Amino acid sequence: MIEDIKKACQVMQEGGVILYPTDTIYALGCDALNVRAVERICRIKGINPQKVNLSIICRELSWVSEYAKLNNLYFKLLKRNLPGAFTFILPTSSSLPKIYKNRKTVGVRIPDHAITLSLVEALGNPLLTTSVSVDDEEPEYGTDPELIAERYESVADLIIDGGEGGTIPSTTVDCTSLWYCAKVRAICKNNLCGFVNLLAIRCIAGFKFRLKEYAKFIQF
Repeated sequence: MIEDIKKACQVMQEGGVILYPTDTIYALGCDALNVRAVERICRIKGINPQKVNLSIICRELSWVSEYAKLNNLYFKLLKRNLPGAFTFILPTSSSLPKIYKNRKTVGVRIPDHAITLSLVEALGNPLLTTSVSVDDEEPEYGTDPELIAERYESVADLIIDGGEGGTIPSTTVDCTSLWYCAKVRAICKNNLCGFVNLLAIRCIAGFKFRLKEYAKFIQF
């Protein structure tokens, strides 16, 4: 696996795209600071960076503070819940290329996965990350490494086999939401899972909290 990590880093340093495992779903990734590589992944996935938040993977919280704007409350929230299967939407900092600043926000992840964190550490830069598509009718094409490779071998320059992948994406928390800002102090006193459960209860109980607003926090 060490050799795979080295090869993957070399590919990314040269502007290539890799397919790799995470703590949730297999993902396509590249050096997040290489604009051409980022644009290539956007084309592969049909992503318009002016309309969709891009997400990066950081090695640790000190990296997050370099590429996104953190206040004390957000820092406490991230520290309590990362590494883990969460994507936090934060304001971008000046350290990120212009392509991330079109929406003025960026998704930030620190996955609880040894291979993913080894990739980021070896590269020395954050990874742009976007999950592979998981088809409900053929979920094995999103979880079986051999089938994933078959589907993405034409667009990925290197594929890392990390065993069977998952089908549930990370939970997204939009830290720029005004509603969220009003609740963040309470969240920091508890773990985020408890907050997610609270949102579910509010939604089911029929409170004035629309499903599309709830979806800002949870990716089904």
